Amino acid sequence: MFNTLRLQIRFLVPLILTLTAAAYLAQPLLDSLTLRWFSRDLTMRGALVTSAMSDSLAAALESGGKARIQVLFAHAVQDERLLSLGLCSLQGVLLQRSAAYPANVSCAQAQLIAARDVPSLDLESGRVHVSVHPVLQDGAHPADLVLMQDFSFVDRRSQDTRKYLIAFMAALGVVIALITVIVAQLSWRGWVSGARALLRGEGLITPLIGNQRELAPLAADFRDRLRDLEDTYRRSLDRDDHWDPDRLRALLRSQLRGDELIVVSNREPYIHENSDAGVVCHRPASGLVTAVEPVMRACSGTWIAHGGGDADKSVVDGHDRVMVPPGRDEYTLRRIWLTPQEEKGYYYGFANEGLWPLCHVAHVRPVFREADWEMYRRINERFAEAVVTEARSDDPVVLVQDYHFALLPALIRKRLPRATIITFWHIPWPNPESFSICPWRAELLEGLLGSTIVGFHTRYHCKNFLETVDRNLEARIEHEHSTITVNKQTTLVESYPISIAWPDDAERATWPSVSDCRHAVRARLGLPDGHKLAVGVDRFDYTKGILERIHALERLLEKQPQWIGQLSLLQVAAPSRSELEEYKAFQLRIHQLTDRVNSRFDQPDYQAVYLLDRHHDSDAVNELYRAADVCVVTSLHDGMNLVSKEFIAARDDEQGVMILSRFAGAAAELKEALIVNPYHVEEGADALQRALTMPVAEQSERMSNLRATVRDDNVYRWAGRMLADAARWRLRERIDARMQTPSDKS
Repeated sequence: MFNTLRLQIRFLVPLILTLTAAAYLAQPLLDSLTLRWFSRDLTMRGALVTSAMSDSLAAALESGGKARIQVLFAHAVQDERLLSLGLCSLQGVLLQRSAAYPANVSCAQAQLIAARDVPSLDLESGRVHVSVHPVLQDGAHPADLVLMQDFSFVDRRSQDTRKYLIAFMAALGVVIALITVIVAQLSWRGWVSGARALLRGEGLITPLIGNQRELAPLAADFRDRLRDLEDTYRRSLDRDDHWDPDRLRALLRSQLRGDELIVVSNREPYIHENSDAGVVCHRPASGLVTAVEPVMRACSGTWIAHGGGDADKSVVDGHDRVMVPPGRDEYTLRRIWLTPQEEKGYYYGFANEGLWPLCHVAHVRPVFREADWEMYRRINERFAEAVVTEARSDDPVVLVQDYHFALLPALIRKRLPRATIITFWHIPWPNPESFSICPWRAELLEGLLGSTIVGFHTRYHCKNFLETVDRNLEARIEHEHSTITVNKQTTLVESYPISIAWPDDAERATWPSVSDCRHAVRARLGLPDGHKLAVGVDRFDYTKGILERIHALERLLEKQPQWIGQLSLLQVAAPSRSELEEYKAFQLRIHQLTDRVNSRFDQPDYQAVYLLDRHHDSDAVNELYRAADVCVVTSLHDGMNLVSKEFIAARDDEQGVMILSRFAGAAAELKEALIVNPYHVEEGADALQRALTMPVAEQSERMSNLRATVRDDNVYRWAGRMLADAARWRLRERIDARMQTPSDKS
């Protein structure tokens, strides 16, 4: 025992001393690099100060106002880092200086010092950084400004860095040595028994003091460190590989082998409706369906959704199931039936009059009614029972989709404790102050935290969610690793930017050419082939910025009247939630605005705005994308907005311009789009002008980069990242369960 301890100490001490010595040797290099970095930062800071003062200095020089220059200098040196200023003529004459400017430093000397690799000067007051910058106004260069800034703080920070580096290297030596000793101990005792002993608090130290239960906190900490390593690996997941259906299936076979996949959403991926030709089946206009349906086709499984088509009941079997897509039968659709009263309270009431405006900053007040909340809770219970019924095992992988089912994860967790539940929130998550409006905020958060993983489109929405939980619940939140623990249930909160299925070669081969699409669309509208088209494709929703889009077009026609008769906005607005008063009023307002703008710019055979307020299938929308010169997405607040990505995928000719709202989640990815503030009408009009006059070469360069982004970050990567995280989480939980002792379980 003691021989082993002595050997461990003999290994620890030399390693710690070696790393500490390495810290001393590395310090001069670190000091040099630190000095250069700070010098560069101060030079850039000097350039900014000069730029801010240039107009005032040039004006004072022109008018001969030396007193004015002195006042400017006096104000500037109030900055604690800016010690003194000097103004030099182009002939090297010192025209003016602040009180602290050293009299023995001429303009020529300042220029020489500023040209050094590290431009510094030692004065009695300490070390200063010297930089010289031109004073510019309207292309003229009347003088140079010399700035002397405090440089002594670099030495102080260098000393602090030295101490921290030495301490870090010593700590690193201890950690490396301990890990090495632990590995040796595991090898000696056997990996399985050794790991169990360490997690019980035995091993390295216990032989000296006995098997003490006081070491249980150390065991818990060791478990946490293992989780930290796994989180680091997850964040470094390779982004260079191409994701497609085959790779997603391979991931399921390798990491979720034998596990079933269940998707739950309110909107179904296929709707059966009666028509004159019999029962027809079509896909609804939904970003959620666009994203999730290709995943289900790749992975098989069961999709549980509300059956809302008037022929839905006629095509299901005795268990309310039907195989879809029609004719290919790649996965099962299980339908849940709702009465009109249930749909009014759960869907139109709490979900869309309450949660939808609560989560979207679109200046519509949310409405919360007790009866709607009770119906929402009841329908979530019904979907939870359906998940249990459809599950073939006690640990399925369940993908809960969107704000209609905030209570569902905890309800499933109660019935299937071993299930892996991934909840993806497709809309934005508001800040804590906004969310506090909801009377049932605690219940909603507790419901969501029944999930294994809660996913959002952006890191900003994750941050809002963490802060909301922190404000409303007693929970342990680890911001660094983005986890929340409530009642021994830990939930990972992560961003997964959603996308679309990138069209393959076979699909693109069926598309009509861009020129044919342009000719067909313009012919239907009675427009000449050269007529410019801006296209918007949305649901009829107040969050989509349709009003702002039309106002921007109107302003463009005011500013650039040459576009009257030459440019039209083709706005597709699929009807949505028309039973709600807010939506009825919004649709009426859009129609009135469209009529007013068209009347104002009326010409024979010309409309400024074509409003198509009906559903368009995917082929018709794709034709519009390919015919458009510009696609306009002006969402006032949007989780992602897949219209922007669909337009980019449709433009295999690498032409067309994307105008994108900064308030859509897609703006974080699609940097080559023209990013606008939809509330700023002038900015929207200017963006339209720029898009319509953009050279072909610039269009091609921007579109090529956008297409590469959407192609690589496609819907299969989105699903693959979530499912890979879920697989790692399941594996960790299974290992933890096997390694628990009977006393741990009790």
